[in-house]
Amino acid sequence: MNRRRVCLGAAAVALALPLAGCMTVHGERENIPSASTSEAARALADFTVINNRVGRAYDAKGIAEVESGALGATDAAGLTAKHANHPQGNPDYKPLAFSDSHYLIPRQVGWPKYFVVDTATNRSSTARWLLVFRRAAAGDPWKASYVAAVATADMPKFARDKDGYAVPLGLAGTDLLVQPGQLSADYSTYLGGSGGSDVFADGPSTSQVRSDRNAHAKTANSVTQYADQPAAGGDFTPVALRTADGGALVFFASRHQSRATFRAGYRLSIDDDTKALMTGTPRTSVTLSRLADSAVTVPKAGGGKKVVFLSRVVGLVTAKGE
Repeated sequence: MNRRRVCLGAAAVALALPLAGCMTVHGERENIPSASTSEAARALADFTVINNRVGRAYDAKGIAEVESGALGATDAAGLTAKHANHPQGNPDYKPLAFSDSHYLIPRQVGWPKYFVVDTATNRSSTARWLLVFRRAAAGDPWKASYVAAVATADMPKFARDKDGYAVPLGLAGTDLLVQPGQLSADYSTYLGGSGGSDVFADGPSTSQVRSDRNAHAKTANSVTQYADQPAAGGDFTPVALRTADGGALVFFASRHQSRATFRAGYRLSIDDDTKALMTGTPRTSVTLSRLADSAVTVPKAGGGKKVVFLSRVVGLVTAKGE
């Protein structure tokens, strides 16, 4: 991607009201905001500083300070490859900058907790980024686990509760066409060609992917096989927020593998970044493993609408030659 416990009150107040003290709010039991606006803003600021530092240095280890999940895995692999080929870093790196940032903070019971940042960037004038920040416990740092670049015209309106907080949805038991926790598995099945056309709308991330695979499955020089698997659990767990139209915006990840076997004598041409991640010696076949970081709108069940992809960021994470 060229990616606390707070005690309120000053000492003077404590002296004036000797019976008032620190109150601990238990995030594992109470339905409380996942973060304050100022805390969310600090998390975004920390993300910006560290992301720019590691982007300039191609520092794959450093990105783990502020990223996890699908975003962290793909960025770490990309930075590893870039550093292998450019150990001096990137002197022409353009610092990432955010502006007009809005915070979609839900009330949540238990851990992990998350919030979403809707922000403009200096990377595009026609799209805004949605960044999902998540942490597993109160003492953990906030890390971005999903990112989506959504065309401004396609950005959904989000539902709010009576106090202005975003409305989270669970992984199952919702009124949606597809349960958020099932999206990754259903998408993997769809790409495999064994179902899902009644759920996923046609587009670049759905029907076009299947069409492109069919076109490249067998050529004069190679045969390519594809395999798709869901990615779930931990920082890969989907995140869903209710939209104003009654549906939801869902972030989820999925794993995609391709194995290309080439005819005898064919001279393979492999780009430098793929070579940097390669294990084994590519003589007759190359297996590429990728992670996809997706954001989709999911309608309510029974309305005739389908799941629509707003963003799909795919990154190479491993390569193997045989």
